Amino acid sequence: MAETPRFFRGDGDSDCWQAQGCWQLDRAADIERMLGSISGRGRRIDATALDNLDAAGAMLLLRAADVLGLEPGAVSLKPEQQRLFDAVASSMADERAAIATAPAWQRWLAGIGRFSAGAGLGVRTFLGFLGLTLARLLATVFRPARWRVTATVFHMQQTGLNALPLTVLLALLVGAVVAYLGATVLRDFGALLFVIDLIAYAFLREFGVLLTAILLAGRTASAFAAQIGTMKSREEIDAMRTLGLDPIVLLVLPRLLALLVMLPVLSFMGTIAGFVGGMLVSVLALGIEPELFWSRLHEAATLRSYLVGLIKAPLFAIVIAVIGCLEGFKVTGTAQSVGERTTSAVVQSITLVIVIDALAAIFFMELGW
Repeated sequence: MAETPRFFRGDGDSDCWQAQGCWQLDRAADIERMLGSISGRGRRIDATALDNLDAAGAMLLLRAADVLGLEPGAVSLKPEQQRLFDAVASSMADERAAIATAPAWQRWLAGIGRFSAGAGLGVRTFLGFLGLTLARLLATVFRPARWRVTATVFHMQQTGLNALPLTVLLALLVGAVVAYLGATVLRDFGALLFVIDLIAYAFLREFGVLLTAILLAGRTASAFAAQIGTMKSREEIDAMRTLGLDPIVLLVLPRLLALLVMLPVLSFMGTIAGFVGGMLVSVLALGIEPELFWSRLHEAATLRSYLVGLIKAPLFAIVIAVIGCLEGFKVTGTAQSVGERTTSAVVQSITLVIVIDALAAIFFMELGW
């Protein structure tokens, strides 16, 4: 049986990478996973110890050279394998040249196709990681010995209590802005009192939970990705698996549970802060008495409106926690990869939060809620 494919730094020369084993189509999945974890640079690739090589293996060997920043000429093989490798390299070079000289509309369509394929793969990866996390959560619920209470409380402080001042300040200022904008329009109709209704509906249904989720998507998702990514680059996660520990239980579940608890709490505090900001503008700039403001707010604020906003908080918490942790696990071992995955975690989580909020708004509007 052909040997398992291997790709590693040479012992005597750190700039030389060694390729060994069987690099063929039936081993392509193993080779791709192996190439996804390599990092650094090299001067050449020594593949003279390969047992078997076919066209798919030659393409993967070219990909390894590209990851290391090498030209195809830096790869050395056995003479009978070198001819196949050179033919594949020449074919791929011709294909790249054809793409470079293709009309702009073809390159534009090809870019759309690559983006769509990448987005589909990203959604599938997210759903798979989400299912794995929920499965671990269900398995852990009935085993109290595996509960990470200390870690969960720690992340509740990091993601919740430490974010409370910024959340309150942001909601307070947005509440003041909403009051000013509402007064600008409603004053012309002599309906200045309805500014209070606008503030109530805006923060109960949308702004209270949405502002909090966007803030945590930028603050917490990036922190999760950076923390887990740094552990991945230091091979601490591999050490956990070697010790028989589950990284999902140790690293993901405490962060997920902390966000599930703290995001609704922060949303409630943000809603109250938005009311206070709107009241300050109403009292100081619009001439509305505080007693009238709170009386009108009591009439406009309904339990249904509050629940419509609050029901989205657990969804936002799951999205932010899962994306942040997933991007951390995707780190390949370099500082550049940590930065890229951290940025990706922020962009993806904010985008999904806004998309889910928009879909929820349409759904509740169709239901008449």
